[in-house]
Amino acid sequence: MSAVDTILQQAHERAVASNLPYQGALTPAEAAALLAAHPAAKLVDVRTHAEWQFVGFVPDSEMNEWKQYPKMELNPGFLTALQATVDPQAVVMFLCRTGARSHDAAALAAANGYSNAFNILEGFEGDKNAAGQRGQVNGWKAAGLAWTQG
Repeated sequence: MSAVDTILQQAHERAVASNLPYQGALTPAEAAALLAAHPAAKLVDVRTHAEWQFVGFVPDSEMNEWKQYPKMELNPGFLTALQATVDPQAVVMFLCRTGARSHDAAALAAANGYSNAFNILEGFEGDKNAAGQRGQVNGWKAAGLAWTQG
């Protein structure tokens, strides 16, 4: 079994164990490994424009707001934009700040024909530390994975 297959299987087992409505749940390190090893895999960052600009983003990710800043209302064009940029057969991984919005985005994608939709657990910034700061306990940034500041 290839490294990609192993990651996908582990992510799927997490989804089954948690009764998730999409294909799987990935750690940030697993998502980064999939991006590196699986050329057709896509990462969709569902955070807001403000988060991309001020907090940072993963290079080469698709940016599609789940909720629109500043009112944080659902983006009515989310699914249309997703369908215009990501093939429904591709491995598509959703990323947000902590894993909540990306969970919802992965569920919507799966309900609309994306059979390989995955949520990235912990998100870009992860949980707060004792001082109330994100980006240090877990998540994409804390794992030391590639990102850039807008």
